[in-house]
Amino acid sequence: QVQLVESGGGLVQPGGSLRLSCAASGSIFTINAMGWYRQAPGKQRELVATITGGMIKYADSVKGRFTISRDNAKNTVYLQMNSLKPEDTAVYYCNALVRTLDNPAYGRDHWGQGTQVTVSS
Repeated sequence: QVQLVESGGGLVQPGGSLRLSCAASGSIFTINAMGWYRQAPGKQRELVATITGGMIKYADSVKGRFTISRDNAKNTVYLQMNSLKPEDTAVYYCNALVRTLDNPAYGRDHWGQGTQVTVSS
């Protein structure tokens, strides 16, 4: 079993900053990729940023404002969010493509429980 635990969400004013963290634990052989997705009310879940080895991908809407980083030793991924806008309001979900100890040849997606980010004055 693999668990992803997110933290760092909350209420912030427009123009403010937040830092999200997601720590993976459990029966981990290796983590191929980690990332963040978000889902606003009435909308589909969308990609925010992913990091795979040295490759990083951002949604166009967050480029230049958000920064994803990863600490492989801690199996943790971070999302630094600056210059937040009301349209960034959503539940943010951590995702990890994990190979487990009982099946190291096959990677499977795992999701965190989500953390609410609200940008409002």
